[in-house]
Amino acid sequence: MNSNKLNIWFLSSLLVSLLVIIPIITVSISFFEETSRYFEILKSTFLFEYILNSLLLLIGVLILTFILGVGASYLVSFYEFLGVNFFKWALILSFAIPPYIYAYSLFAFFDNYGTAFTILKTLFGEGEFNQHIPKFDGMFGLILSISFSLYAYVYILGRSSFLYQSQNLIELGKNLGFSKFKSFFFIILPASRPAIVAGLSLVAMETLAEFGAVDFFSVNTLTTGIYNAWITFDDLAFANRISFFLLLFIFILFLTEKLSRKKAKYHLDSRGGFKQKEKIKLSGINSFFAFLFCFLLFFFSFLFPLSQMVYWTIKFPENFFDVNVMNLLLNTLYLVTLSSIVLIFFALLSNYGNRVSKNKTLNFLSTLSISGYAIPGVILAVAFITFIAWFDNNIIKSLGFLSIKKIFIGSILGLIIVYFIRFYSLAFNGIKSGYEKINFSVDESAYLLGYSKRKTFFNIHIPYLRNSLLFVIILISLEIIRELPITLVLRPFNFETFATTAYISASEDMLEAAAVPSLFLILIAAFFITISSKYILKDNNE
Repeated sequence: MNSNKLNIWFLSSLLVSLLVIIPIITVSISFFEETSRYFEILKSTFLFEYILNSLLLLIGVLILTFILGVGASYLVSFYEFLGVNFFKWALILSFAIPPYIYAYSLFAFFDNYGTAFTILKTLFGEGEFNQHIPKFDGMFGLILSISFSLYAYVYILGRSSFLYQSQNLIELGKNLGFSKFKSFFFIILPASRPAIVAGLSLVAMETLAEFGAVDFFSVNTLTTGIYNAWITFDDLAFANRISFFLLLFIFILFLTEKLSRKKAKYHLDSRGGFKQKEKIKLSGINSFFAFLFCFLLFFFSFLFPLSQMVYWTIKFPENFFDVNVMNLLLNTLYLVTLSSIVLIFFALLSNYGNRVSKNKTLNFLSTLSISGYAIPGVILAVAFITFIAWFDNNIIKSLGFLSIKKIFIGSILGLIIVYFIRFYSLAFNGIKSGYEKINFSVDESAYLLGYSKRKTFFNIHIPYLRNSLLFVIILISLEIIRELPITLVLRPFNFETFATTAYISASEDMLEAAAVPSLFLILIAAFFITISSKYILKDNNE
């Protein structure tokens, strides 16, 4: 009986793992399929441009997010200055601004006769202001949009690492005669490398996966190439071939980072124990510059795009009545609710299976199953369509059954499945971190009291995991509210969310109409971020 139960846990996790790796297998196999003549044309013309632009975009975003994220996390972690308690959580509100909405705001503000022109005209009267207003479009505008939206990944992980650095490290720098500047670059920063690199890795994945902002600024990258291959040329094999290049791009990125670390150690082996560090109180000009840096970062990453959307909504109130806000809200909550239920259920199943069986193979499969987050959403969507089309043509129809394409493609079911593949790692890791706090002795005590495994799970584990489950639901909600390419490709006909409505308006050159759905998206996302801030901003010394 016990063996059968273990087999059930093993098979459950195996099925989850297989579901998640289907996109990778599909993309890899489809690379060798015959494509249309357009691929040969593209290969000799724009393919190099796609790869080069993706590389330039990635380098630019990584450099800027490193400067912004590490700079902000260092200041709020090591120093006391005016507003530090506000900035330590306010700086994560940039997560509420998807890159494509930031792109709309940046372009509209600095465009000819845009918001900046209107402000200058109001203050100084008529004048030739357009020639003096800088233009942020193309690659430069794209790098700014993505960086200000994603730097919080580096900020959160960097801050977490800085907070838990021992005072011994700081004293070591003083004993060596290092200045604060030298201590930061040669002691504090290297010790925080794993956390910072993890944040940059997330930024890299999101950057390579970004579609909305890239499409808006008309920059040809591998992501837009995938979307255009499917939508414009109706060639799934072609889309998968470009997807393969993008997956290869991501694989090389992670392999390079892993090899660069080799056997480096990042922990301090101190016999004196961990000494909690003391924050340095800044005053005068130093306090002002620390405040100014954090304020400008908060302003440009959150207040600036929020203000632009509020301005448009007030200036063009008719757009508010053209958007069915309640319908978009219900659609979004519908997707959030269904996705949360599915993700939580399977993540609990896998985590509990690992805990009960203690099987190394199961642990490996579970680790493999969280790789979906590394795959860009547009690849997942196209790979899912490719797999369903192949399965329908080669298996379902050969058995004499009716086509299943309509069940999975252009349906809520297909959308939820791809959401599941994309965000499973968030649910799995979130619940896993909660399980790691439950000692195995708790289970053993429950068994001695006559509790079955099922009763132990429902009566003991679930109450322990309550906060972790809440945090996971918040993260899933935030991701789905912001998600664009998966929803855009797989949504049912006439089923819109705030993200897709904003994108469609912007793609039709009606930026003002994109303001209302964008504003509601920002406000809802900011609400979830504020709730989750107590989980992701934990101080060990406060």
